[in-house]
Amino acid sequence: MFLSFFYLLRARGLNPSVGEWMTLMQALDKGLAKPDLLSFYYLCRGILITSETDYDKFDLAFLEFFEGVAASEDLSAQFMQWLTENRRMIDEERRLLEESIERSLEELWKMFEERKKEQKERHDGGNYWIGTGGTSPFGNSGYAKSGILAGGPGGQGRALQVAGERNFRDFRKDHIIDVRQFQTAFRKLRHYSSRIDAAKTELDIDETVEKTSENAGRLTLSYEKPRRNTIKLLLMFDTGGSMLPYSRITSRLFSAVSKSNHFKDLQFYYFHNCVYEKLYTDPRCKRGEWVDTDYVLRKYGPDYRLILVGDASMAPSELT
Repeated sequence: MFLSFFYLLRARGLNPSVGEWMTLMQALDKGLAKPDLLSFYYLCRGILITSETDYDKFDLAFLEFFEGVAASEDLSAQFMQWLTENRRMIDEERRLLEESIERSLEELWKMFEERKKEQKERHDGGNYWIGTGGTSPFGNSGYAKSGILAGGPGGQGRALQVAGERNFRDFRKDHIIDVRQFQTAFRKLRHYSSRIDAAKTELDIDETVEKTSENAGRLTLSYEKPRRNTIKLLLMFDTGGSMLPYSRITSRLFSAVSKSNHFKDLQFYYFHNCVYEKLYTDPRCKRGEWVDTDYVLRKYGPDYRLILVGDASMAPSELT
């Protein structure tokens, strides 16, 4: 059962290593997870997932694999009415929580089907019938360690409910890039700026952390000379043809660069498929609206940072 969960994680874009998987097995053998699905959820995520950008993928895979314990809508209208009215819990049932045992999914489903056949009336509290509250593993708003949720939300934020909230959906790395993300990336070019000959007035965070660590944790501040904005950027865009599917994201990139105000100089040129003897000054690559590539190479020296934007789709003859 657990091995198939490992392969599902791999199939859903996650990449837990065999070593990490063996660590999880050892943790389970040592009893580091309580006998409930929620503890297993956090233990798996803590060992197998090494980046918060993968938390959402993990939640989706967890929901997919353990969906059998999440809910069941195969109930009569009368059952559903019982489950959605007057949810409550008897205090004595809290004590019974510690005495409940963990059952396999197969056992839970077999017991669930038996309860549906036996039950003739609504039930709240208790540890046996399909109902609300109590420690029964069937129903909702109860305190069972694991079970089959039916007719409403879980009572204690169990594993599948936690995974279903997908609190990390905005942390994923496969989100569509927008203008703000481009602008954030361009700010990283600041480390190419020059230090001016002045007093050290800017806090050097990396050096401060290093010196503080060397000083047994006692804060030791370190300063550096301020930077001067010397970033010069030269962008060349591939346009038309095979680039049409990427026109929207290229437009976002162009907007982000145009709005940036931390470049000393910014220049744009365009080409089609490959850079030839001419570079266009207009994205439509109209004949005559160009400059010599040799002129660009002479004018913009090594103090410029060059970024080529394209899909590298060209015929071999265009390269030769």
